[in-house]
Amino acid sequence: MPTSLPRIWPGPAGKPIPPAGTADVFRSFARDLATDRRSWDGGTSRFIAAQFDQLAAEWDTTRATGRDEPLRDALHHGGPFPEGICLELGSGTGLFTRPLCRMFPCVISMDLSEEMLRQAAARSPVRVRADATALPLADGRGSVVVAIDMLLFPAETARALAPDGVLLWINQLGEDGPLHLPASDVIAALPGDWQAVEADAGWGSWAVLRRAC
Repeated sequence: MPTSLPRIWPGPAGKPIPPAGTADVFRSFARDLATDRRSWDGGTSRFIAAQFDQLAAEWDTTRATGRDEPLRDALHHGGPFPEGICLELGSGTGLFTRPLCRMFPCVISMDLSEEMLRQAAARSPVRVRADATALPLADGRGSVVVAIDMLLFPAETARALAPDGVLLWINQLGEDGPLHLPASDVIAALPGDWQAVEADAGWGSWAVLRRAC
């Protein structure tokens, strides 16, 4: 089970809670992918990419929460973090890339949506269009994988991470988020033995996961 740290950042008023029915559908989809009860294929990949391409231009003003407390808290209290390549999966318009660049020497922003990456041009120095089920990285080359409101692909994430690598898993809206997957479920889904620390921060939550010694 994850080790829970005390909350430092309070949850502000005005949390944008998604409609329950829609969020439940997406959470079920995320759980099924993480546990291999649902497959990810080319058709699904193209559909998701097209959806986010359409949302990209207005994402920052209509869809983004504007809150970075979970990321800041994780970077401050979830370490130490190994040096090396940081993969920012589902990087979107690059809203969280700059704090990652201040923390890690090499941040590669990856997203399935070309239009999202285009919007991130001023924020993300290194951008790669990639499917998270087939990361363009050799085995064990990633020091840190950052997944903020992202689907979990356990086998590929574990493959890309170095033996001492870290998965930084963030749900911006915590349990209310449409892709929420608790740290205990992430641990169960990843191949091998993992341990984690987690905390609530702002509207959301974070977990830092490492392979068990």
